[in-house]
Amino acid sequence: MDSATSEVPAARTPLADAAETGLKIVVVGGFGVGKTTLVRSVSEIRPLNTEEVMTQAGAGVDDTAGLRGKHTTTVAFDFGRISLNERTVLYLFGAPGQERFWFLWDRLFSGTLGAVVLVDTRRMADSWYAIDRLEHHRTPFVVAVNRFDDDTARFSLAEIRQALDLSEDIPLVDCDARVRESGKNVLITLVDHLYQQALARELTP
Repeated sequence: MDSATSEVPAARTPLADAAETGLKIVVVGGFGVGKTTLVRSVSEIRPLNTEEVMTQAGAGVDDTAGLRGKHTTTVAFDFGRISLNERTVLYLFGAPGQERFWFLWDRLFSGTLGAVVLVDTRRMADSWYAIDRLEHHRTPFVVAVNRFDDDTARFSLAEIRQALDLSEDIPLVDCDARVRESGKNVLITLVDHLYQQALARELTP
């Protein structure tokens, strides 16, 4: 899968007058995993992005091994918006993946209710930092495996859960970041996860 290619809706939807709940969501993961593609594909507004063409200055700094066709990179964050229904709106912030930009993550996490960790099984170790930081901030998250066309390993979700040492209560789903409905399903999974956690807290004496 070429993560630079995304399925973009023909028409962008204005924010509904009935919208009353806005949730800040952060999309994190390793370099080149498809965060910008996900935000771009699901956003109902023209997404704000800070992508720049990769130059020789990044050579030897940004690890592009296995990232065929990767020519641009996010240097601050991506921003988009999607309405899950008439009342619930998600504001999406895509974090940069390179280690040299990780200092921005803690600021992006401020006020965040939940997060999506995108995983590329060809570079699974790149997911560890994102999971570690979210656990440090006690931010609820789901893990979405962005399946690339040239990934020949095709690890199962059970194998990926074991490799990432994810507990059973953390949702783990497949996705194609290029496809709007697939990305929207990931976000719905996250919102359901947040709801279940909130409900559990209310029922706890």
